[in-house]
Amino acid sequence: MATQPIYQFYSCLRDYQPAIWRRFQVAGNITMARLGYIVMTMYEMQASHLFCIDYYVKDDVLGYLREQGISTDNMAWDRPEVEHYEILTEESLPDTATEQTKDAAAMTLRRLSSTPGLRLCMQYDYGDGWEVELHLEKVFRDDALPGKLLPRVLEGEGFGIIEDCGGVGGLERLAKAFQKKKGREYEEFSEWLGLKELDLSSFDINDMNYRLKKVPRIYRDAYELGLPPTKQSLALLERKYLK
Repeated sequence: MATQPIYQFYSCLRDYQPAIWRRFQVAGNITMARLGYIVMTMYEMQASHLFCIDYYVKDDVLGYLREQGISTDNMAWDRPEVEHYEILTEESLPDTATEQTKDAAAMTLRRLSSTPGLRLCMQYDYGDGWEVELHLEKVFRDDALPGKLLPRVLEGEGFGIIEDCGGVGGLERLAKAFQKKKGREYEEFSEWLGLKELDLSSFDINDMNYRLKKVPRIYRDAYELGLPPTKQSLALLERKYLK
Protein backbone atom coordinates (compact mmCIF):
# COMPACT_ATOMS: atom_id res chain seq x y z
CA MET A 1 0.00 0.00 0.00
CA ALA A 2 1.03 3.65 -0.46
CA THR A 3 2.37 4.63 2.97
CA GLN A 4 3.33 8.14 1.85
CA PRO A 5 0.98 11.02 1.06
CA ILE A 6 0.25 11.17 -2.67
CA TYR A 7 0.93 14.41 -4.55
CA GLN A 8 -1.14 15.01 -7.67
CA PHE A 9 0.19 17.53 -10.19
CA TYR A 10 -1.01 19.10 -13.41
CA SER A 11 1.92 19.96 -15.67
CA CYS A 12 2.30 21.51 -19.10
CA LEU A 13 5.04 22.53 -21.52
CA ARG A 14 5.19 26.31 -21.35
CA ASP A 15 4.41 28.44 -24.43
CA TYR A 16 3.60 25.55 -26.79
CA GLN A 17 0.31 25.08 -28.61
CA PRO A 18 -1.56 22.80 -28.90
CA ALA A 19 -0.88 22.13 -25.23
CA ILE A 20 1.38 19.24 -24.25
CA TRP A 21 0.33 18.33 -20.71
CA ARG A 22 0.22 15.59 -18.08
CA ARG A 23 -1.73 14.97 -14.90
CA PHE A 24 0.27 12.65 -12.67
CA GLN A 25 0.77 11.35 -9.15
CA VAL A 26 3.93 10.72 -7.13
CA ALA A 27 4.73 9.70 -3.56
CA GLY A 28 5.45 12.56 -1.18
CA ASN A 29 8.81 11.17 -0.11
CA ILE A 30 10.50 11.54 -3.53
CA THR A 31 13.30 14.08 -3.87
CA MET A 32 13.14 17.12 -6.10
CA ALA A 33 15.76 15.40 -8.24
CA ARG A 34 13.53 12.37 -8.74
CA LEU A 35 10.61 14.67 -9.56
CA GLY A 36 12.84 16.10 -12.27
CA TYR A 37 13.62 12.65 -13.67
CA ILE A 38 9.90 11.83 -13.71
CA VAL A 39 9.09 15.04 -15.60
CA MET A 40 11.93 14.33 -18.04
CA THR A 41 10.51 10.89 -18.71
CA MET A 42 6.99 12.20 -19.27
CA TYR A 43 8.13 14.89 -21.71
CA GLU A 44 10.62 12.76 -23.67
CA MET A 45 13.70 14.57 -22.38
CA GLN A 46 16.81 12.44 -22.80
CA ALA A 47 18.80 13.58 -19.73
CA SER A 48 21.52 15.07 -21.92
CA HIS A 49 21.40 18.61 -20.44
CA LEU A 50 21.35 20.35 -17.06
CA PHE A 51 18.04 21.01 -15.34
CA CYS A 52 16.67 22.79 -12.30
CA ILE A 53 13.31 23.10 -10.56
CA ASP A 54 12.21 26.52 -9.32
CA TYR A 55 10.13 26.65 -6.15
CA TYR A 56 8.24 29.93 -5.74
CA VAL A 57 8.68 30.26 -1.98
CA LYS A 58 6.88 33.55 -1.48
CA ASP A 59 3.82 32.51 -3.49
CA ASP A 60 3.57 29.22 -1.59
CA VAL A 61 3.94 30.70 1.89
CA LEU A 62 1.55 33.58 1.25
CA GLY A 63 -0.96 31.18 -0.31
CA TYR A 64 -0.78 28.93 2.75
CA LEU A 65 -1.28 31.84 5.15
CA ARG A 66 -4.27 33.14 3.19
CA GLU A 67 -5.74 29.63 3.17
CA GLN A 68 -5.50 29.69 6.99
CA GLY A 69 -7.29 33.04 7.10
CA ILE A 70 -4.16 34.99 8.13
CA SER A 71 -3.76 38.47 6.65
CA THR A 72 -0.56 39.02 4.65
CA ASP A 73 -1.12 42.71 3.82
CA ASN A 74 1.65 44.06 6.05
CA MET A 75 3.88 41.00 6.10
CA ALA A 76 7.62 41.63 5.85
CA TRP A 77 9.54 39.22 3.59
CA ASP A 78 13.20 38.45 4.28
CA ARG A 79 13.60 35.09 2.45
CA PRO A 80 14.56 34.50 -1.17
CA GLU A 81 11.42 34.61 -3.33
CA VAL A 82 12.57 31.65 -5.42
CA GLU A 83 14.64 28.56 -4.60
CA HIS A 84 16.44 26.71 -7.41
CA TYR A 85 16.83 22.97 -6.90
CA GLU A 86 19.62 21.40 -8.94
CA ILE A 87 22.07 18.53 -8.94
CA LEU A 88 24.81 20.72 -7.56
CA THR A 89 27.86 21.15 -9.81
CA GLU A 90 30.33 23.93 -10.61
CA GLU A 91 27.78 25.13 -13.19
CA SER A 92 24.94 25.50 -10.67
CA LEU A 93 23.06 28.79 -10.73
CA PRO A 94 24.55 31.38 -8.32
CA ASP A 95 22.63 32.66 -5.30
CA THR A 96 21.17 36.19 -5.50
CA ALA A 97 19.17 38.42 -3.19
CA THR A 98 15.92 36.95 -4.53
CA GLU A 99 17.00 33.42 -5.50
CA GLN A 100 18.84 30.58 -3.76
CA THR A 101 20.31 27.35 -5.15
CA LYS A 102 19.80 24.11 -3.20
CA ASP A 103 20.52 20.42 -3.66
CA ALA A 104 17.68 18.72 -5.55
CA ALA A 105 18.84 15.31 -4.32
CA ALA A 106 18.51 16.33 -0.66
CA MET A 107 15.00 17.83 -0.52
CA THR A 108 11.77 15.82 -0.62
CA LEU A 109 8.40 17.06 -1.78
CA ARG A 110 6.93 16.35 1.65
CA ARG A 111 9.49 18.58 3.36
CA LEU A 112 9.13 21.29 0.73
CA SER A 113 5.38 21.86 0.88
CA SER A 114 1.97 20.18 1.03
CA THR A 115 -0.11 23.21 0.07
CA PRO A 116 -2.47 22.71 -2.90
CA GLY A 117 -1.73 25.46 -5.39
CA LEU A 118 2.02 25.01 -4.97
CA ARG A 119 3.70 26.16 -8.19
CA LEU A 120 6.96 24.78 -9.53
CA CYS A 121 8.74 25.23 -12.83
CA MET A 122 11.26 22.77 -14.24
CA GLN A 123 13.85 24.21 -16.63
CA TYR A 124 15.71 21.84 -18.94
CA ASP A 125 18.49 22.57 -21.44
CA TYR A 126 19.24 26.21 -20.72
CA GLY A 127 20.15 26.74 -24.38
CA ASP A 128 16.85 25.56 -25.87
CA GLY A 129 15.05 26.86 -22.80
CA TRP A 130 12.42 24.19 -22.18
CA GLU A 131 10.14 24.94 -19.23
CA VAL A 132 7.50 22.67 -17.71
CA GLU A 133 5.09 24.26 -15.27
CA LEU A 134 3.80 22.13 -12.39
CA HIS A 135 0.77 22.91 -10.24
CA LEU A 136 0.00 20.85 -7.16
CA GLU A 137 -3.71 19.99 -7.32
CA LYS A 138 -4.06 17.98 -4.13
CA VAL A 139 -2.29 15.92 -1.48
CA PHE A 140 -4.11 12.87 -0.16
CA ARG A 141 -3.73 9.37 1.22
CA ASP A 142 -4.98 6.15 -0.32
CA ASP A 143 -4.13 3.10 1.76
CA ALA A 144 -5.64 0.83 -0.90
CA LEU A 145 -3.27 2.05 -3.63
CA PRO A 146 -0.20 -0.21 -4.06
CA GLY A 147 2.92 1.93 -3.75
CA LYS A 148 4.44 0.16 -6.78
CA LEU A 149 1.92 1.96 -9.01
CA LEU A 150 3.60 5.31 -8.32
CA PRO A 151 4.63 7.37 -10.13
CA ARG A 152 1.81 7.22 -12.62
CA VAL A 153 0.19 9.38 -15.29
CA LEU A 154 -3.59 9.75 -15.08
CA GLU A 155 -4.09 11.56 -18.39
CA GLY A 156 -2.30 13.75 -20.87
CA GLU A 157 -1.93 14.99 -24.43
CA GLY A 158 0.96 15.52 -26.83
CA PHE A 159 4.20 13.65 -27.39
CA GLY A 160 6.76 15.84 -25.64
CA ILE A 161 9.90 17.64 -26.79
CA ILE A 162 12.49 16.79 -29.42
CA GLU A 163 16.02 17.21 -28.07
CA ASP A 164 18.15 20.03 -29.54
CA CYS A 165 15.49 21.20 -32.00
CA GLY A 166 15.73 24.82 -30.84
CA GLY A 167 13.15 25.02 -28.09
CA VAL A 168 9.44 25.76 -28.49
CA GLY A 169 9.91 27.63 -31.77
CA GLY A 170 11.87 24.73 -33.26
CA LEU A 171 9.28 22.23 -32.05
CA GLU A 172 6.51 24.25 -33.74
CA ARG A 173 8.41 24.28 -37.04
CA LEU A 174 9.14 20.57 -36.74
CA ALA A 175 5.48 19.76 -36.06
CA LYS A 176 4.32 21.78 -39.10
CA ALA A 177 6.93 20.15 -41.33
CA PHE A 178 5.83 16.63 -40.42
CA GLN A 179 2.19 17.58 -40.89
CA LYS A 180 2.92 18.75 -44.46
CA LYS A 181 5.31 15.85 -45.21
CA LYS A 182 6.96 17.85 -47.95
CA GLY A 183 9.26 20.79 -48.46
CA ARG A 184 12.83 21.65 -47.50
CA GLU A 185 12.24 21.72 -43.72
CA TYR A 186 10.50 18.35 -43.79
CA GLU A 187 13.40 16.79 -45.71
CA GLU A 188 15.93 18.30 -43.30
CA PHE A 189 14.07 17.27 -40.15
CA SER A 190 13.33 13.83 -41.57
CA GLU A 191 17.00 13.22 -42.38
CA TRP A 192 18.14 14.57 -39.00
CA LEU A 193 15.75 12.38 -37.00
CA GLY A 194 15.86 9.39 -39.34
CA LEU A 195 12.05 9.41 -39.48
CA LYS A 196 9.47 9.79 -42.22
CA GLU A 197 6.53 9.95 -39.81
CA LEU A 198 6.25 11.85 -36.52
CA ASP A 199 2.99 12.69 -34.75
CA LEU A 200 3.67 15.23 -32.00
CA SER A 201 0.02 15.09 -30.92
CA SER A 202 0.30 11.42 -29.91
CA PHE A 203 0.45 10.20 -26.31
CA ASP A 204 0.47 6.55 -25.24
CA ILE A 205 -0.47 6.54 -21.56
CA ASN A 206 0.14 2.81 -21.10
CA ASP A 207 3.64 3.02 -22.54
CA MET A 208 4.38 6.10 -20.44
CA ASN A 209 3.31 4.40 -17.22
CA TYR A 210 5.57 1.47 -18.11
CA ARG A 211 8.51 3.85 -18.68
CA LEU A 212 7.87 5.74 -15.44
CA LYS A 213 8.71 2.60 -13.48
CA LYS A 214 12.11 2.23 -15.17
CA VAL A 215 13.52 5.36 -16.85
CA PRO A 216 13.83 7.71 -13.80
CA ARG A 217 16.31 5.28 -12.22
CA ILE A 218 18.50 5.44 -15.35
CA TYR A 219 18.45 9.24 -15.18
CA ARG A 220 19.31 9.20 -11.48
CA ASP A 221 22.36 7.05 -12.18
CA ALA A 222 23.46 9.47 -14.91
CA TYR A 223 23.00 12.73 -12.99
CA GLU A 224 23.83 11.70 -9.43
CA LEU A 225 26.37 8.91 -9.95
CA GLY A 226 27.83 9.82 -13.34
CA LEU A 227 27.11 6.32 -14.68
CA PRO A 228 26.60 5.79 -18.42
CA PRO A 229 23.51 3.79 -19.43
CA THR A 230 23.99 0.07 -19.86
CA LYS A 231 23.16 -1.72 -23.10
CA GLN A 232 19.88 -2.81 -21.54
CA SER A 233 19.10 0.74 -20.43
CA LEU A 234 19.81 2.12 -23.92
CA ALA A 235 17.43 -0.43 -25.42
CA LEU A 236 14.75 0.74 -22.98
CA LEU A 237 15.37 4.43 -23.69
CA GLU A 238 15.17 3.78 -27.44
CA ARG A 239 11.92 1.80 -27.02
CA LYS A 240 13.35 -1.30 -28.65
CA TYR A 241 10.81 -3.32 -26.65
CA LEU A 242 8.19 -2.03 -29.12
CA LYS A 243 10.02 -3.34 -32.19
